[in-house]
Amino acid sequence: MLKSNIIKIRFKISWDYMSAYLFCNVTSQETRVALMENNMLTELFIERTGGQGIVGNIYKGRVSKILPGMQVAFVDIGLEKAGFLYVSDIYRPHGNSRINFMAQEEDMGEGEDTGATAQEPHSKQEETLPIDDLLKEGQEIMVQVSKDPMAAKGARITNYISLPGRYLVYMPNTSQVGVSRRIENDEERKRLRESVTAMRKNGSGYIIRTAAEKKGTADLEEDLLFLDKLWGSIRENFDSAPSPSVVYEDLKLIHRAIRDLYKKEMEIVIDDAESFEAAKAFCGSYLPDMVGNIHLYSEKEPIFSKYGIELEIERALDRKVWLKSGGYIVIDQTEALTAIDVNTGKYVGKRDQEETILKTNLEAVQEIVYQLRLRNIGGIIIIDFIDMDRQESKDKVYAALELALKSDRSKTNILKISELGLVEMTRKRSRESLSRIQTSTCPYCEGRGRIKSSSTVLFEMYRAVRQAARQTRAGGNIICSASPEVAELLMEEEPSYLEGMESKLGVKIVINTDVNMHQEKFHVWVE
Repeated sequence: MLKSNIIKIRFKISWDYMSAYLFCNVTSQETRVALMENNMLTELFIERTGGQGIVGNIYKGRVSKILPGMQVAFVDIGLEKAGFLYVSDIYRPHGNSRINFMAQEEDMGEGEDTGATAQEPHSKQEETLPIDDLLKEGQEIMVQVSKDPMAAKGARITNYISLPGRYLVYMPNTSQVGVSRRIENDEERKRLRESVTAMRKNGSGYIIRTAAEKKGTADLEEDLLFLDKLWGSIRENFDSAPSPSVVYEDLKLIHRAIRDLYKKEMEIVIDDAESFEAAKAFCGSYLPDMVGNIHLYSEKEPIFSKYGIELEIERALDRKVWLKSGGYIVIDQTEALTAIDVNTGKYVGKRDQEETILKTNLEAVQEIVYQLRLRNIGGIIIIDFIDMDRQESKDKVYAALELALKSDRSKTNILKISELGLVEMTRKRSRESLSRIQTSTCPYCEGRGRIKSSSTVLFEMYRAVRQAARQTRAGGNIICSASPEVAELLMEEEPSYLEGMESKLGVKIVINTDVNMHQEKFHVWVE
């Protein structure tokens, strides 16, 4: 975490504990944007050359395959893997509209729930309409990416288009006007809804974003006209473009961050002159009130090192995270879910055991929510809190978790603490987690987290030698090739056993060390 005494920049930004900062690190191969809030790194976005996220991009695709049994279609959008389109994400021109799941997530493709009605349901007949009645193979269709390709999966796509602006999200295929749930004042919600409803054209749908709070009609109308014009150009591009091809690309990372994360008191610091000028030009034409808050960082020390961000990134890649009290949490990410275990560790408390456990669990709640957001962990999450005897303690922990998650822009759903002390929750995911971006699968354990011990491999090799001895003549040679760890164990701790095997089997056993061999592997053959 940052320390206030090192926050001194040449352009003299005074470090305010309650302020927010966007620190942008740009190289030719990678762009990183760090969001600092209340003196803490709360979110990190990474975009690499050749691996940019495509959430928000709109494509002219061609339906390549329909699977009626799964009610899903695969659409060729010009990427390595076809995108997959669920039947519920296909727009019915003559049916009722709905606010799709992507438009509900405001910021950076995964922001806050709008608090609007989830959907206007299709008629009963439309709900049961099979996908092969809605689409045909070879059909051209406009789709938008709602989830980046992950691992072996192609991109998830939707036929419900949503275009985010500064204050509004435009949804041309819907008819509702929703208001962000983060705008809590009922009168303000009503004012905004009535203003946008009155000025919209053709009954199109909109989400009113958090940034629109207390904004006048002129600001909202300017955003509405911009989005309407943008949609018109997308339609024109779609009509003239071949399939498959991209017809609209979302803004680059820094511009998206400014558009989606900027607050009035926020300072934006960029360490690349070209990106700095581009950001100023972007704000000058689209968000002029932000231009004065954009600064160029020119010191020799790398910007992420200067402000302690690199240390926080390293900490976010650790499996074990220590708490201030001496307790710790362990985070294990798998393909199916993320498991988080809470432990008292070095903390022994001062009074009774229940108080010690409660304090550790409450401290863990804050760290868990912080790590989920920073690491961008999504999907199913299981939290194993330390067992609490009193229901009052369980209620306090659950309430603390519920409150802490309100600061998370990604949509979450949590269940009550079970009798086993477990909390099941889900968190909206549309892009890769930090660990998937920053790390790769270990070539030794292949993601298991553990490998066979040297002694286990050695005993396996012994069994293979005995098998090979049956296939060779007496006095023949058996060659064993093993990793340095296994060969060293054999020669230092088991030489007598090796001599005994040679005498009993009537063969000569030759051990070769292969420095390139996996510790779990070995080769045995007859010479």
